[in-house]
Amino acid sequence: MPNTPPIVLSFGATDPSGGAGLQADLLTLASMGCHSLSAVTAITIQDTLGVDDMLALDGEWVADQARSVLEDMPVAAFKLGLLGSVEAIAAIAEVVADYPDVPLILDPVLTSGRGDELASDDMIDALRGMLIPQTTLMTPNSLEARRLAINESDDDEDPSLAECARRLVEMGSEYVLITGTHENTPQVINSLYGPQGEIRNDSWQRLPGNFHGSGCTLAAAITASVAHGLDIAEAVQEAQEYTWQTLAAAFRPGMGQFIPDRLFWAREEEEND
Repeated sequence: MPNTPPIVLSFGATDPSGGAGLQADLLTLASMGCHSLSAVTAITIQDTLGVDDMLALDGEWVADQARSVLEDMPVAAFKLGLLGSVEAIAAIAEVVADYPDVPLILDPVLTSGRGDELASDDMIDALRGMLIPQTTLMTPNSLEARRLAINESDDDEDPSLAECARRLVEMGSEYVLITGTHENTPQVINSLYGPQGEIRNDSWQRLPGNFHGSGCTLAAAITASVAHGLDIAEAVQEAQEYTWQTLAAAFRPGMGQFIPDRLFWAREEEEND
Protein backbone atom coordinates (compact mmCIF):
# COMPACT_ATOMS: atom_id res chain seq x y z
CA MET A 1 0.00 0.00 0.00
CA PRO A 2 1.31 3.48 -0.81
CA ASN A 3 2.18 5.80 2.04
CA THR A 4 -0.63 8.03 3.30
CA PRO A 5 -0.06 11.68 2.34
CA PRO A 6 -0.06 14.31 5.10
CA ILE A 7 -3.63 15.02 6.22
CA VAL A 8 -4.84 18.58 6.77
CA LEU A 9 -8.15 19.68 8.29
CA SER A 10 -9.43 22.97 6.89
CA PHE A 11 -12.15 25.03 8.58
CA GLY A 12 -13.79 27.53 6.25
CA ALA A 13 -16.73 28.71 4.18
CA THR A 14 -17.82 27.37 0.83
CA ASP A 15 -17.36 29.44 -2.33
CA PRO A 16 -19.51 28.35 -5.27
CA SER A 17 -17.18 30.15 -7.71
CA GLY A 18 -14.31 27.87 -6.69
CA GLY A 19 -12.01 30.84 -6.27
CA ALA A 20 -11.65 31.13 -2.51
CA GLY A 21 -12.72 29.47 0.72
CA LEU A 22 -12.77 25.72 1.17
CA GLN A 23 -12.62 25.08 -2.55
CA ALA A 24 -9.36 27.04 -2.77
CA ASP A 25 -7.99 25.16 0.25
CA LEU A 26 -8.85 21.73 -1.15
CA LEU A 27 -7.31 22.47 -4.55
CA THR A 28 -4.15 23.95 -3.05
CA LEU A 29 -3.63 21.20 -0.50
CA ALA A 30 -4.19 18.50 -3.10
CA SER A 31 -1.86 20.25 -5.54
CA MET A 32 0.85 20.23 -2.88
CA GLY A 33 0.49 16.55 -2.05
CA CYS A 34 -1.83 16.57 0.98
CA HIS A 35 -5.09 14.83 1.69
CA SER A 36 -7.73 17.42 2.61
CA LEU A 37 -10.42 17.16 5.26
CA SER A 38 -12.94 19.96 5.65
CA ALA A 39 -15.29 21.40 8.24
CA VAL A 40 -17.78 23.86 6.74
CA THR A 41 -18.25 26.99 8.87
CA ALA A 42 -20.55 28.93 6.53
CA ILE A 43 -22.21 28.80 3.13
CA THR A 44 -21.76 31.84 0.92
CA ILE A 45 -23.50 33.22 -2.12
CA GLN A 46 -20.71 34.74 -4.18
CA ASP A 47 -19.07 34.90 -7.57
CA THR A 48 -15.85 36.37 -8.90
CA LEU A 49 -17.23 39.88 -8.29
CA GLY A 50 -17.88 39.59 -4.55
CA VAL A 51 -19.90 38.08 -1.69
CA ASP A 52 -23.65 38.66 -1.77
CA ASP A 53 -24.69 36.75 1.36
CA MET A 54 -23.47 34.30 3.97
CA LEU A 55 -25.19 31.71 6.16
CA ALA A 56 -23.13 30.72 9.21
CA LEU A 57 -23.52 27.14 10.40
CA ASP A 58 -24.36 26.30 13.99
CA GLY A 59 -21.23 26.03 16.13
CA GLU A 60 -22.06 22.50 17.22
CA TRP A 61 -22.34 21.40 13.60
CA VAL A 62 -18.89 22.85 12.91
CA ALA A 63 -17.40 21.07 15.92
CA ASP A 64 -19.13 17.76 15.12
CA GLN A 65 -17.82 17.79 11.54
CA ALA A 66 -14.29 18.25 12.84
CA ARG A 67 -14.46 15.73 15.64
CA SER A 68 -15.89 13.03 13.38
CA VAL A 69 -12.82 13.06 11.13
CA LEU A 70 -10.31 13.81 13.90
CA GLU A 71 -11.40 10.66 15.72
CA ASP A 72 -10.88 8.68 12.52
CA MET A 73 -7.66 10.05 10.98
CA PRO A 74 -4.41 11.61 12.25
CA VAL A 75 -4.12 15.25 11.21
CA ALA A 76 -0.76 16.92 10.51
CA ALA A 77 -2.02 20.53 10.52
CA PHE A 78 -5.08 22.75 10.85
CA LYS A 79 -5.93 25.57 8.45
CA LEU A 80 -8.55 28.17 9.45
CA GLY A 81 -10.18 30.65 7.07
CA LEU A 82 -13.57 32.38 7.14
CA LEU A 83 -15.22 31.22 10.37
CA GLY A 84 -18.68 32.78 10.13
CA SER A 85 -19.69 33.53 13.72
CA VAL A 86 -18.57 33.93 17.31
CA GLU A 87 -20.19 30.59 18.10
CA ALA A 88 -18.16 28.83 15.41
CA ILE A 89 -14.96 30.46 16.65
CA ALA A 90 -15.68 29.25 20.19
CA ALA A 91 -16.47 25.74 18.96
CA ILE A 92 -13.31 25.55 16.84
CA ALA A 93 -11.18 26.90 19.69
CA GLU A 94 -12.49 24.09 21.90
CA VAL A 95 -11.76 21.45 19.27
CA VAL A 96 -8.22 22.52 18.44
CA ALA A 97 -7.37 22.91 22.14
CA ASP A 98 -7.53 19.11 22.34
CA TYR A 99 -4.68 18.92 19.77
CA PRO A 100 -2.05 21.35 21.08
CA ASP A 101 0.78 19.64 19.17
CA VAL A 102 -0.90 20.07 15.77
CA PRO A 103 0.27 23.27 13.99
CA LEU A 104 -2.53 25.76 13.36
CA ILE A 105 -2.40 28.22 10.46
CA LEU A 106 -4.92 31.06 10.74
CA ASP A 107 -5.92 33.14 7.73
CA PRO A 108 -8.08 35.83 9.39
CA VAL A 109 -10.60 36.54 6.61
CA LEU A 110 -12.31 39.79 7.63
CA THR A 111 -13.53 41.11 4.27
CA SER A 112 -13.87 39.87 0.70
CA GLY A 113 -11.63 41.14 -2.07
CA ARG A 114 -14.39 43.60 -3.00
CA GLY A 115 -14.58 44.85 0.58
CA ASP A 116 -17.69 42.97 1.72
CA GLU A 117 -17.70 42.75 5.53
CA LEU A 118 -17.26 39.15 6.72
CA ALA A 119 -16.32 39.56 10.39
CA SER A 120 -18.01 41.62 13.11
CA ASP A 121 -16.22 43.35 15.96
CA ASP A 122 -17.44 40.57 18.27
CA MET A 123 -15.84 37.99 15.98
CA ILE A 124 -12.57 39.89 16.01
CA ASP A 125 -12.66 39.96 19.81
CA ALA A 126 -13.30 36.20 19.79
CA LEU A 127 -10.36 35.64 17.46
CA ARG A 128 -8.12 37.64 19.76
CA GLY A 129 -9.26 35.87 22.89
CA MET A 130 -9.78 32.27 21.77
CA LEU A 131 -7.90 31.41 18.58
CA ILE A 132 -4.88 33.67 18.22
CA PRO A 133 -3.43 32.31 21.51
CA GLN A 134 -3.51 28.82 19.94
CA THR A 135 -2.10 29.86 16.57
CA THR A 136 1.22 28.73 15.18
CA LEU A 137 1.20 31.18 12.27
CA MET A 138 -1.34 33.75 11.13
CA THR A 139 -1.34 35.31 7.66
CA PRO A 140 -3.18 38.66 7.68
CA ASN A 141 -2.82 41.16 4.88
CA SER A 142 -1.80 44.63 6.01
CA LEU A 143 -5.41 45.82 6.41
CA GLU A 144 -6.34 42.78 8.51
CA ALA A 145 -3.19 43.10 10.61
CA ARG A 146 -4.03 46.70 11.53
CA ARG A 147 -7.65 45.88 12.32
CA LEU A 148 -6.70 42.95 14.54
CA ALA A 149 -3.88 44.79 16.29
CA ILE A 150 -5.65 48.09 17.04
CA ASN A 151 -8.00 48.38 20.01
CA GLU A 152 -10.37 51.28 20.62
CA SER A 153 -8.30 52.26 23.64
CA ASP A 154 -5.07 52.55 21.63
CA ASP A 155 -3.56 56.00 21.34
CA ASP A 156 -1.59 54.96 18.27
CA GLU A 157 -4.19 54.68 15.51
CA ASP A 158 -1.65 54.08 12.74
CA PRO A 159 0.96 51.63 14.01
CA SER A 160 3.63 50.28 11.67
CA LEU A 161 3.19 46.78 10.33
CA ALA A 162 6.11 45.67 12.49
CA GLU A 163 4.29 47.02 15.54
CA CYS A 164 1.09 45.26 14.46
CA ALA A 165 3.02 42.01 14.19
CA ARG A 166 4.54 42.54 17.64
CA ARG A 167 1.07 43.01 19.14
CA LEU A 168 -0.27 39.90 17.41
CA VAL A 169 2.65 37.86 18.72
CA GLU A 170 1.92 39.27 22.17
CA MET A 171 -1.67 38.04 21.79
CA GLY A 172 -0.29 34.52 21.44
CA SER A 173 0.44 33.76 17.78
CA GLU A 174 3.91 32.21 17.53
CA TYR A 175 4.55 33.74 14.09
CA VAL A 176 2.87 36.37 11.92
CA LEU A 177 3.23 36.72 8.15
CA ILE A 178 1.91 40.10 7.00
CA THR A 179 1.32 40.29 3.26
CA GLY A 180 1.71 43.57 1.42
CA THR A 181 -0.73 43.23 -1.45
CA HIS A 182 -2.75 46.23 -0.24
CA GLU A 183 0.26 48.47 0.37
CA ASN A 184 1.27 51.18 -2.09
CA THR A 185 4.65 49.70 -3.01
CA PRO A 186 6.17 48.87 -6.41
CA GLN A 187 6.58 45.25 -5.33
CA VAL A 188 4.51 43.09 -2.99
CA ILE A 189 6.50 42.79 0.24
CA ASN A 190 5.64 39.97 2.66
CA SER A 191 7.26 39.98 6.10
CA LEU A 192 7.47 37.12 8.59
CA TYR A 193 7.73 38.00 12.27
CA GLY A 194 8.35 35.97 15.40
CA PRO A 195 9.00 36.66 19.08
CA GLN A 196 12.37 38.27 18.27
CA GLY A 197 11.04 40.48 15.47
CA GLU A 198 11.37 40.16 11.70
CA ILE A 199 12.60 36.77 10.49
CA ARG A 200 12.44 37.14 6.72
CA ASN A 201 11.31 39.68 4.15
CA ASP A 202 10.34 38.68 0.61
CA SER A 203 9.59 40.91 -2.38
CA TRP A 204 7.50 39.73 -5.32
CA GLN A 205 6.64 41.24 -8.68
CA ARG A 206 3.27 42.98 -8.45
CA LEU A 207 1.16 41.28 -11.09
CA PRO A 208 -1.61 43.13 -12.97
CA GLY A 209 -5.24 42.43 -12.12
CA ASN A 210 -7.16 41.54 -8.96
CA PHE A 211 -7.19 38.00 -7.64
CA HIS A 212 -9.93 36.00 -5.94
CA GLY A 213 -8.55 33.62 -3.34
CA SER A 214 -4.87 34.59 -3.29
CA GLY A 215 -4.80 34.80 0.51
CA CYS A 216 -6.55 31.44 0.89
CA THR A 217 -4.04 29.92 -1.52
CA LEU A 218 -1.03 31.26 0.37
CA ALA A 219 -2.29 30.14 3.79
CA ALA A 220 -3.23 26.70 2.48
CA ALA A 221 0.15 26.35 0.77
CA ILE A 222 1.92 27.21 4.02
CA THR A 223 -0.23 24.64 5.82
CA ALA A 224 0.65 22.00 3.25
CA SER A 225 4.35 22.77 3.60
CA VAL A 226 4.15 22.57 7.39
CA ALA A 227 2.25 19.28 7.10
CA HIS A 228 5.15 17.96 4.99
CA GLY A 229 7.54 18.75 7.83
CA LEU A 230 9.07 22.10 6.85
CA ASP A 231 9.77 24.64 9.56
CA ILE A 232 7.86 27.92 9.49
CA ALA A 233 10.45 29.99 7.64
CA GLU A 234 10.95 27.28 5.00
CA ALA A 235 7.20 26.74 4.67
CA VAL A 236 6.59 30.46 4.14
CA GLN A 237 9.26 30.62 1.44
CA GLU A 238 7.99 27.51 -0.35
CA ALA A 239 4.35 28.66 -0.17
CA GLN A 240 5.10 32.13 -1.49
CA GLU A 241 6.86 30.67 -4.52
CA TYR A 242 3.94 28.33 -5.20
CA THR A 243 1.36 31.11 -4.74
CA TRP A 244 3.19 33.51 -7.05
CA GLN A 245 3.21 30.83 -9.74
CA THR A 246 -0.55 30.32 -9.33
CA LEU A 247 -1.10 34.06 -9.72
CA ALA A 248 1.19 34.33 -12.74
CA ALA A 249 -0.90 31.59 -14.37
CA ALA A 250 -4.25 32.96 -13.16
CA PHE A 251 -7.30 32.95 -15.43
CA ARG A 252 -10.46 35.09 -15.57
CA PRO A 253 -13.44 32.77 -16.08
CA GLY A 254 -16.13 35.31 -15.17
CA MET A 255 -16.79 39.03 -15.08
CA GLY A 256 -14.81 39.76 -11.92
CA GLN A 257 -11.46 38.86 -10.45
CA PHE A 258 -8.82 36.45 -11.72
CA ILE A 259 -8.65 33.02 -10.08
CA PRO A 260 -5.23 31.57 -9.21
CA ASP A 261 -4.41 28.43 -11.18
CA ARG A 262 -3.50 26.02 -8.36
CA LEU A 263 -2.79 23.30 -10.92
CA PHE A 264 -0.49 25.41 -13.09
CA TRP A 265 2.17 22.68 -12.97
CA ALA A 266 -0.20 20.10 -14.46
CA ARG A 267 -1.04 22.35 -17.39
CA GLU A 268 2.66 23.07 -17.92
CA GLU A 269 3.26 19.32 -18.17
CA GLU A 270 0.41 19.02 -20.69
CA GLU A 271 1.94 21.78 -22.82
CA ASN A 272 5.37 20.12 -22.66
CA ASP A 273 3.85 16.79 -23.69
